[in-house]
Amino acid sequence: MRCTLIVLDSLGVGAMPDAADWGDAGADTLGHILSAVKDIQLPNLTAMGLGNLHPASGLPVVAAPTAAYGRAAIASNGKDTIAGHWEIAGVPVTERFSEYPDGFPRLVMDSFSALIGRGYLGNVKASGTEILERLGAQHLATGEPIIYTSADSVFQIAAHEDVVPLDDLYDWCEDAFRIVSKWGVARVIARPFTGQPGSFTRTPNRRDFAVRPPSPTVIDLLKAAGEPTTSVGKVKSIFGDRGFTQAVKADDNEGLMRVTLDQLDKQHKGLIFTNLVDFDMKYGHRRDPVGYARALEAFDRRIPQLLDRMGRRDLLLFTADHGCDPTFPGSDHTREYVPILAWHRDAQRRDLGTRATMADIGATIAHWFELPERTAAGTSFLQVM
Repeated sequence: MRCTLIVLDSLGVGAMPDAADWGDAGADTLGHILSAVKDIQLPNLTAMGLGNLHPASGLPVVAAPTAAYGRAAIASNGKDTIAGHWEIAGVPVTERFSEYPDGFPRLVMDSFSALIGRGYLGNVKASGTEILERLGAQHLATGEPIIYTSADSVFQIAAHEDVVPLDDLYDWCEDAFRIVSKWGVARVIARPFTGQPGSFTRTPNRRDFAVRPPSPTVIDLLKAAGEPTTSVGKVKSIFGDRGFTQAVKADDNEGLMRVTLDQLDKQHKGLIFTNLVDFDMKYGHRRDPVGYARALEAFDRRIPQLLDRMGRRDLLLFTADHGCDPTFPGSDHTREYVPILAWHRDAQRRDLGTRATMADIGATIAHWFELPERTAAGTSFLQVM
């Protein structure tokens, strides 16, 4: 048996009932992209039932979708990458990770500075591109790393690759992780960049250092059962480098899809788990609905190539981990339902309804592989397909 799970990072499909509690009332990533970009063409996603699971988006509702379709609520106490992916894998986050919108405490920063042997810049909440514009030149002059956070539980370290070698940056991130994990922070991210003032560019050499799930995910269960488990993109780091038998990377959505298709040609059993990060990183956070729409079209064109590689022992799943409405104020994630499109050759293409938790995806994967153990949360929808 084989399962290919693709996370269209941040493709939310409408605000959750509690969205106002998170400052996200009215958010609708998919719907607002379609409202902003009238000429968008998504024939394959439409045929699978994307419009059926979110009729308010404006996509056509098809009479005979080619996949089972539905949406899932976020049961976790969060709207971040880790909460979303852990929940998809069967482990919802019940206690919210600590966030520091006003910067990290002096004790944290003094400890970090002492470990790396130099000062730092920033220690503010900011977008990745904006903070480079503001502090990049000063970093070049001083060699001090740029520290920033976001609405998520994250400690980010930006450094120019010609000023701070990558190995040093990664060492600093490990130092930071040992400190901030004790303060409830979920992730430390290395954010290397290149270029000159006015034209700084983040490189593909990002690296994440994350806490590990508190109980076994479906990935762990598959690995324990002897199944190959492949991370494509940043997925492995989201789980604290646990559960995967191999990891492959690429620079962008197109590269990630090429790697996924190549892996399907080589790996004939187990799990292939892909995260398409550009939707979130390049278009959601940067509030670029046109770029988001074009990236969705590019993914849509890849779907026939995915389906051509599917056999009777294949399960194909598309979902998201949270929203990031590119028409919404600010630059943060939005608390939204996520889509579920599920395909296998013998499926009845039914409406899966609104699932109470994204953990139903992990439970369905465990069911597909007939694992003796189940995930901590979630109900399989395999029998409904």
